[in-house]
Amino acid sequence: MEQTAQFLLVGTLFLSLALLGTASLSGCVGLVALQGYLLALLPLFIHREGLTARALLIAAGMAGLKGWLVPRVLLHAIREVRIRREVEPLVGYIPSLLIGGAITVVAFVLAGRLPIPPGLRSGLLVPVSLATMMMGLLLTVSRLKALTQVLGYLVFENGIFLFGLLVSRDMPWLLEMGVLLDVFVAVFVMGIVIQQISREFDSIHTDRLTQLKE
Repeated sequence: MEQTAQFLLVGTLFLSLALLGTASLSGCVGLVALQGYLLALLPLFIHREGLTARALLIAAGMAGLKGWLVPRVLLHAIREVRIRREVEPLVGYIPSLLIGGAITVVAFVLAGRLPIPPGLRSGLLVPVSLATMMMGLLLTVSRLKALTQVLGYLVFENGIFLFGLLVSRDMPWLLEMGVLLDVFVAVFVMGIVIQQISREFDSIHTDRLTQLKE
């Protein structure tokens, strides 16, 4: 069980790094979907009490929303806007990977100063959650396409979900499922907004929206 939890956390971290170095929008959506499936499995292995009905429910909700439904919404948006790649990011892909590596080091240093609740199978949960949140923010602010920024938001929320697993035994499951529902609604709304931007303008570059005038 402990080795499985370690594997899932390491996989989540590497997927976040891979997102920083990927230009293909559909490829990024696939990586986020895979990360959603990995996170869906974590509630089943991260605590020593093992499988519970609440953990199974959270895993099913996470897999259904973030592993399947949300990626389908984003892939539909990609097909509508007919844009396949992030061509001119504010921060290049190699520098983004280097910054991602530095973020990982900082996350492990910060995690060493934080207390870990008893009952966890893996000490990687805190550093991976911090690194995932920071990489999600980096992805959001360093990319120009609205779709990629939505993906950055999703990665950031994945980090929050990981951090929430620290206290998942003390949190009511309705709150956890409510967070997943909020993510779905936010992505659904962003998909509609992206399609509307694509229909009205020639580009979905968010920096060009600042040039709009009455």
